[in-house]
Amino acid sequence: MAKRRSALPTNTSDRIFDICNMAFMMIVVVVMLYPFLNVLAISFNTSLDTVKGGITIWPRDFTLENYKKILEYDTLLVGLKNSVLRTVLGTFLGVLCDSMIAYTLSRKDYKARKFVSTFLALTLFFSGGLVPGYMLVRDLQLMNTFWVYILPGMVSVFNIFIIRSFIDNLPISLQESAKLDGANDFVIYWRIILPLCKPVLATVALFIAVGQWNSWFDTYLYNSMSPSLTTLQYELVKILQNTNSTTNANAQSAENIANMVTPESIKMAVTIFVTVPVLVIYPFLQKYFMQGMTLGAVKD
Repeated sequence: MAKRRSALPTNTSDRIFDICNMAFMMIVVVVMLYPFLNVLAISFNTSLDTVKGGITIWPRDFTLENYKKILEYDTLLVGLKNSVLRTVLGTFLGVLCDSMIAYTLSRKDYKARKFVSTFLALTLFFSGGLVPGYMLVRDLQLMNTFWVYILPGMVSVFNIFIIRSFIDNLPISLQESAKLDGANDFVIYWRIILPLCKPVLATVALFIAVGQWNSWFDTYLYNSMSPSLTTLQYELVKILQNTNSTTNANAQSAENIANMVTPESIKMAVTIFVTVPVLVIYPFLQKYFMQGMTLGAVKD
C-alpha cells in the first residue's frame, strides 16, 4: 500500500515560503483590525481621559456613558428609524427592479435588447451632473419627502448587468421547458429565475443595502430642513463636524472638555453604532456574496 503523501511542505524553500506567507497575513490582519479595535476602545473610554490620548485597543477608563449619551439624542433615534426603513425598502425595490430589467435584457426574443443595453451602458460613462439631478428631484416634488431616498436610486445599471450576466449562464432549457408547460414570462421570472439567482441577488442586495445605510449626502441636499426625515449617517456627519470645530478651538479648560456635547468618545461611539449593523448582517450573506463575486470566473 502506497504511503500517504504528507500535506506538509517537503523542502526547506516551501517551509520558508509558508512561514513568510503566514507572517505577512498576520501583519495584514493586525493592520486591518487595529483601527476598528481602537475606535471600539475609545468608544468605551471616558471623555476626559480620551483627551489625554494614548489609547490603543483597550479602554483605559471603562464606561458606558458614551452609549447612554447617544440614546439621549432624539435625532439619532429618528435617524436610525429612517436609515433602517430606507435600507430595507430601498434594497427590496432595488433588487426587484434590477432583476426584472436584467431578465428582460437576457431574453433572446427581446428585439430591442441590444439598443436598450447600449443606452443603459452609456449612462455608466456619462451623467447629467449634480445640478440637473437636483433640479429633476425638485421638479418631481420629491424635496422633503422620504421617497427621495428610494426612487432616484431604485434602478442601477451596474447591478442590472451583473444580474444579467448570471442569468445568461443559466441553462436556457429551463425556460423552454417551463413555456411548454404553459408558464408565462412572469411565472418563469418569479419561480425559476429568481430562485436560481440567489447568489447574485444576495451580492447585489449587499451592495444596495450598504450604499443605502451609508448614504448621507442626499439627506443633506434634499431633506436637511426636515428633522423628521434625517438619517443616522447624516447625524453622524453633523457630530463629526461639531467635534472637529470644538477640537480646533483656541483654549478650553478640563471642566469644559468634560462637558462637551460631542467629545471624541461620543464620536467613536456613534461610529460603532452605525457600523455594527453591517458587521452583523454580512456573515449571513457571506456565502452568497462569495459565489456572486466569482461570477464568470469559470465557464464550461
